[in-house]
Amino acid sequence: MEFAVSSMTASRLPMSSPLLARMRKWSIIRSSIQSTYSTLGSERGSGVELNKDSAAIITNTTGRVENQVNKKKTVFILGATATGKSKLSVDLASHFDAEIINSDKIQVYKGLDIVTNKIPEDNRKGIPHHLLGFMDPEADFTAQDFCNHVCKAMTHITEYNGRVPIIVGGSNNFIRALVEDPHSSFKANYDSCFLWMDVALPVLYKHVGKRVDQMVKAGLVDEVRETAVSGSDYTRGVWRAIGLPEMHEFYYAEKTMSDENTKKMLLDAAIDRIKENTCRLVDAQLGKIDRMIHELGWKIHRIDATCVVEKSEDEAVEAWNKVVLKPSIEIVRGFLEG
Repeated sequence: MEFAVSSMTASRLPMSSPLLARMRKWSIIRSSIQSTYSTLGSERGSGVELNKDSAAIITNTTGRVENQVNKKKTVFILGATATGKSKLSVDLASHFDAEIINSDKIQVYKGLDIVTNKIPEDNRKGIPHHLLGFMDPEADFTAQDFCNHVCKAMTHITEYNGRVPIIVGGSNNFIRALVEDPHSSFKANYDSCFLWMDVALPVLYKHVGKRVDQMVKAGLVDEVRETAVSGSDYTRGVWRAIGLPEMHEFYYAEKTMSDENTKKMLLDAAIDRIKENTCRLVDAQLGKIDRMIHELGWKIHRIDATCVVEKSEDEAVEAWNKVVLKPSIEIVRGFLEG
């Protein structure tokens, strides 16, 4: 039986005490991160900033001086979920004749395109995307698997197609494994440029709530219902995706209860949990980027997209081109020509 999903707005994002505490925590951490940046020709918050501590060192990938002769080049786009990484990757790939490699460990799986938030085919602009939706849903996919697949894809992109690889996604443990492994072919053969898409945390939390609402309207509930299997192991494969375990109680009630009010209440609670857990993912992703900068000494270019997220749809296009795309193109061009 079908029933209406209640209207969800960003104001319904659960602003619990733990969430507020995390916002305060990340306000302090972000201030610490930003204190190490010097603005490149603009006021803070209007576009791109560069880590001045590690930027003084010319590196191959991570802040340590190495022989860069004959190394191929690749671009990484880092950032928390819902910051615009996929859009930037496509825009840069269109400009530089590049190909894209997915580094989201959930988006490697087939199916569940809404709940895993894969970039729609229409938004890819004909740009080849590698490691996207190719694994069986039940399969394990480790950081070592990721490194092996990425190195093969990069060889194909650079040697056979003569293009630049752009690696984009929010699974920072996978990216760290690729970049830091001293024995990998990646470290020996590639020089890297890191872009970090960042959005101020209160704005990003609100945006996360809106995006979950959009996913619900796009059919998330039906998509998960069609895929849900009794006894699914939510610690393996695609079943780890945010949106699957949170819906478990609702789907059980849907099959066993007749009271529509109770089912509606459980659905609303499940959607709120998706928002909350996505915010927790944001925190974890930012924590790993912070460690990349301060513990590993990676040279990372920060792109502040806060004003883009805050603006209306029409105004956002102009803001995107000005404060995100233009400086990103300048950074990548300098890297490729350097």
